[in-house]
Amino acid sequence: MIIAIDGPAGSGKSTIARMLAKRLGFKYLDTGAMYRALTWKALQHGVDLKDANALCQLMDQTAIELRSTGDGLQICIDGANVTEKIRLPSVTNNVHFISNTPSVRQRMVKLQRTLASEGNIIAEGRDMGTVVFPHAEKKFFLDAEIEERARRRHGEMNLPENEISYTDVIKDIEIRDKRDTTRDNSPLRKSEDAIYLNTTKMLVEEVISRILKELESVIKK
Repeated sequence: MIIAIDGPAGSGKSTIARMLAKRLGFKYLDTGAMYRALTWKALQHGVDLKDANALCQLMDQTAIELRSTGDGLQICIDGANVTEKIRLPSVTNNVHFISNTPSVRQRMVKLQRTLASEGNIIAEGRDMGTVVFPHAEKKFFLDAEIEERARRRHGEMNLPENEISYTDVIKDIEIRDKRDTTRDNSPLRKSEDAIYLNTTKMLVEEVISRILKELESVIKK
């Protein structure tokens, strides 16, 4: 079974997907982390991020693994744990080059579908319900007001006071939203059959409960 969760940055989809997977005993597929992992490797090897052929060659020579552990999800590149490294600002600021390259996305989609074929999965990203898993048993689109999304992101950063301001985070999210929704290949959008949830004023457990309620019809007890 595949449960697809999409949404913009800061909408809560990663937290919700991770908790749902643990609650249901499903695997958690963090597709954004996969693009980040390839971005990190490209930066390490000095690959031109605007060279589609070079990026495809790198992808073909790279093993990306998602390992579930008691502490959460580990992202591995060629056997090395890069879970923390892929969250560096250098990766965040350049991952759009990878995600906007159609030939790379084609390879990622193939890999994501292969991973999903291994068992029940919660797939989280920006094109899960529209492109990667259009026939998922259940689809959700999480959203929130941009001010709330920025507040969440700013709180997650755990940086020294004033290093990155709340205003800067809002600007960053606005840029990411525009990139995600206007790109030619697999733009962020709500699938017609996805259930829309605005999480602005919802606690995490409230979102979980709402989704579990919606899943009652497809998950056998």
